[in-house]
Amino acid sequence: MDGFLRVEKLGKSFNAQRPVFNDVSFRLERGEFVCIIGHSGCGKTTILNVLAGLDTATSGNVFMDGREVVGPSLERGVVFQSHALMPWLTVRKNIAFAVESRWPEWSRAQVSEAVVAVVELVGLTQAIDKLPSELSGGMKQRVGIARAFAIKPKMLLLDEPFGALDALTRGTIQEELISIVRKTQQTVFMITHDVDEAILLADRILLMKNGGDTDAGYVPGGIAEVIVNALPKDRTRSTLHHLDGYYKLRNNVVDFLVSRAKH
Repeated sequence: MDGFLRVEKLGKSFNAQRPVFNDVSFRLERGEFVCIIGHSGCGKTTILNVLAGLDTATSGNVFMDGREVVGPSLERGVVFQSHALMPWLTVRKNIAFAVESRWPEWSRAQVSEAVVAVVELVGLTQAIDKLPSELSGGMKQRVGIARAFAIKPKMLLLDEPFGALDALTRGTIQEELISIVRKTQQTVFMITHDVDEAILLADRILLMKNGGDTDAGYVPGGIAEVIVNALPKDRTRSTLHHLDGYYKLRNNVVDFLVSRAKH
């Protein structure tokens, strides 16, 4: 692995005697899609926020493309479960705001061209001049994803971006995300609670254990296991459960969540 993203001995404590997690280390290759799964409270979102530069760790370091992550940067695009669109701006202007922030020297024509291209990428051309209040939940999330891709980040960070969507919409956007990531070779780190979503999207799945009390005392949370997804790269939502190895992989993740994720 080239270590495009290196997370080294990361820890987070609100109580020094009971760290949320400790000694978390992993790497992402350039162009790799990695999902992290674990129960609520294990520290997944904290890790993502540290990668985004929105939070600080108690210990450890994060390096991306050879430089330490010490704060927010337009080199990292973030999409949360809540779309976080500015309600008074149209789709076009929401995305243009991000593009202008990334390239303030660009002309109006250059900004417009970039906005139109990314809106087309997520299939929202017909809604480009609508306000967020005129969009469905799935369309709003498409805008959030488009805005993140528009700044051409080196890495995309997704915090359960489809968690609030109905199953049909969720599946549709998952496949759109796969298509976009394959076209752009985007590096992605994603939090999900959906086992099938992780299997569909991820090259590797990080299984995270909660901290808890044991007979030997309190043990912090951390990465318990890393699973390499060996299923074919061209897998789709409709064919996933027909693939050899799918049920073995799924059962491993489910067994971890049911039996091994908590002390």
